[in-house]
Amino acid sequence: MAETTTISRPAPFIEAAGTTLTEKLLPLLGQPIDTSKFAPSVAAETQLQTGAYQQAAGLGSLLGPNAYQQFMSPYQQEVINATQADLERQKQKSLQQLSAQQVGADAFGSARAGIQQAEYLAAQDVGAAQTLANLRQQGFQSAQQQALAQLQAAQGLGQYQQQLGLQQQAQQQAILDAAAQAEREAAYEPQQRLGFVGQQLTGIMGGYPAQAGYQTTATPPPSPLQTALGVATAGAGILGALGGQQGIFG
Repeated sequence: MAETTTISRPAPFIEAAGTTLTEKLLPLLGQPIDTSKFAPSVAAETQLQTGAYQQAAGLGSLLGPNAYQQFMSPYQQEVINATQADLERQKQKSLQQLSAQQVGADAFGSARAGIQQAEYLAAQDVGAAQTLANLRQQGFQSAQQQALAQLQAAQGLGQYQQQLGLQQQAQQQAILDAAAQAEREAAYEPQQRLGFVGQQLTGIMGGYPAQAGYQTTATPPPSPLQTALGVATAGAGILGALGGQQGIFG
């Protein structure tokens, strides 16, 4: 019994497009993609950030119990020395006046005069010490205020620099990310383009029914039994023909 095989093939233009697409895709299968061109990267710190860190490290000189000393006026000791000398002159002048009064009262050299002079000197020394202490306190407070103002200004400037540095770093990071994305798009562009063509080709194939390309008819070889029966039939036919001939000529 003969068997018939029918081959269904797409429309010729679709088959040609599929062949072309396959020829384009096959070389890409063995072509590695260099992913290092679009590997993730982190933007480096900016100079503003580095400067802010260095400035923050230098703030240690504005802290501590002795930080005010660098803001002390270099002329403060001269003012203290001049004030101390003036107080000493005033004390000696007043002491001379007290001695003159004691002489006029005929009390100079007495025990009571000595006590008066001692009390006066002690009072003058206390007043002078208070005056000098006030000068030192004023210098100390002024230096502290300057140190605090300098610290606050440095901190504010450091924060401002840090914020600007972060903004610059974010901008640089965005540029790096955009460049990496562009490299990635360029690397995968052939696959994406051919994939798009494949999707469109699949959609087109759905709109065109398959066509019969060609048919083949094949007769299977006879089985051993069929072969044996065929031989026997052929032999019987030959014998029958021979017998008929003998009857004619007999």
